[in-house]
Amino acid sequence: MEIMRTEKEIFDLIINTAKNDERIRAVYMNGSRTNPNVPKDKYQDFDIVFTVTETIQFVEDKDWILCFGNPLIVQEPDFIDNATKGFGDTEHDFSRRYCWLMLFDDGNRIDLRIEIKEETEKYFLDDKLTLVLLDKDNCLPKIPSPTDEDYHIKKPTKNEYIACCNEFWWCLNNVAKGIARDELPYAMNMYNTIVRNMHDKMIEWYIGFGHGFSVSAGKSGKYFKNYLSDEMYIAYKKTYSNSEYDNFWNAIFTACELFRKTALNVAEYLNIPYNQAEENGMIKYLNNVKNDCL
Repeated sequence: MEIMRTEKEIFDLIINTAKNDERIRAVYMNGSRTNPNVPKDKYQDFDIVFTVTETIQFVEDKDWILCFGNPLIVQEPDFIDNATKGFGDTEHDFSRRYCWLMLFDDGNRIDLRIEIKEETEKYFLDDKLTLVLLDKDNCLPKIPSPTDEDYHIKKPTKNEYIACCNEFWWCLNNVAKGIARDELPYAMNMYNTIVRNMHDKMIEWYIGFGHGFSVSAGKSGKYFKNYLSDEMYIAYKKTYSNSEYDNFWNAIFTACELFRKTALNVAEYLNIPYNQAEENGMIKYLNNVKNDCL
């Protein structure tokens, strides 16, 4: 890998590129680099937006991004969405906005979106993790310092809690049947998507109540380790399994125990009863299926 350019070098490159191009009228940034609560490291993306007079020249001349360095790989998500019709329901209008995700040979990554002024006016205030880097025409509204409050864990309603518990316990029957039928991909998919999604949601609520709903657990729970006790985080790691069914069953029952512990705490915070009957029913079913597999 090439010697990694410093944060200052990348910022200087971004700002100078904008200053030297009359089509670029403003630059702002959002994402983790604007978040004061996120530990800084060299792997953070530069999430940059250029407000431009028009987009089509940039889109048609794809080589213009080489001004930022030698890319190892580039993704153009708007193009992919429109080309596949399967990755997203939105038909993107390239004349209004376009995005490049760029990983360079020195390890830096820049996620760059270009958008016309009308798009900036529409979306600029949506993300409170926004920092203005350049405004040639003083067209951007004044905003307070970046805050991640929009990403803080939200307190659940009673019905959200009930639905989460039911979905977690119910969908475990599909995981068990997948194992019994030796349908590993299906069982893993059900467990690591639907079941884990509910499991992680309950952990987030548990963390939220413990911290006054003033923290973020991060995308996909990446900050769980920061907020769970060592004992709970060790248990959480054990909810992951390899392809061996014995290990899979151990992971499932560990997840059940951890879910029960966090769900009971959240129920107490919400002052509502925990549905012990649906847990008992599913644990009985899981044990029956596991015994059939022996």
